Amino acid sequence: MSPETLIEDITGLLEVWVAGWAGCRGYQTSTEGRFPAALRSDTSGEWEYFAADPTDQEFAELAAKTAEAAPRVLTILTNDIPRYTALAARHGLNVTSGSQTMMIVDMETQDAEDPWLSDDDLSLTTSTHHGVHYAEVKSGEALAASGRVFVVGETAVFDKIITEPAFQRRGLGSFIMRALAAQAFEHDVQTGLLLASIDGQKLYSHLGWSTVSRVLMLSASHDGSDLSLS
Repeated sequence: MSPETLIEDITGLLEVWVAGWAGCRGYQTSTEGRFPAALRSDTSGEWEYFAADPTDQEFAELAAKTAEAAPRVLTILTNDIPRYTALAARHGLNVTSGSQTMMIVDMETQDAEDPWLSDDDLSLTTSTHHGVHYAEVKSGEALAASGRVFVVGETAVFDKIITEPAFQRRGLGSFIMRALAAQAFEHDVQTGLLLASIDGQKLYSHLGWSTVSRVLMLSASHDGSDLSLS
């Protein structure tokens, strides 16, 4: 599917992203109504439900499932944040993150060549396990930056793009994205997808990515933690 086609079908876009994100993390997936869900086995051990601009009735049903256990999460893709914030309050859910965005790129615009490190103190390692492509940059034994990508059909879903605090502002985020893109090009990919934090949005925009939708994360928990960080 081309990026343009995916953007027109936001629910289809969400399904592809969930499949790739769950693939990156080894999560079991399911469906709830017409929307996807994933079991966050490595963190909460509970389900996260996803929906793109659900109807009021669909939201009510998903909110009820989410409220059955405090660690459960309901993640909404929408550009109408006020509507779903109000619906969340009506159904007893709290906003735990509203800063992320879903971003997309035409992979033909991305560098297909294996990148090289200009700093001799840094080294790149790439690997593939259970279909997940990994990239790590180390300084000696210390991890400097890392990320992973999983291919679903013709879409590369990028996840956990992290630069450690001591190594930030050295271009390693861009380097990891290029290293992962080079691995993704082992497949016939047309599109890239990811969820981006505020800091990540600046990096990905610089690399040619575009925002498709805002992301609202909701739960019945009252501990105030930002679930987008897990």
